[in-house]
Amino acid sequence: MSTFMAAARTAARVATLALGWRPNEFWAATPQDLVTALGLDEGDDATMGGAPLDGALLARMMEVFPDE
Repeated sequence: MSTFMAAARTAARVATLALGWRPNEFWAATPQDLVTALGLDEGDDATMGGAPLDGALLARMMEVFPDE
């Protein structure tokens, strides 16, 4: 089972690697900011029509960008 801390760590890693965000930029952003910055809100099926980040999308991102 994933905890908030584990999910936040993974999202921060994705933001760092994919976007070059520093910690203060990541923590100042909203989940929707992250989705938009990653280009996941383009309205295709993979992003559920541009819906805000939810658990399923976060889980998929965690599979694509594992911590190890």
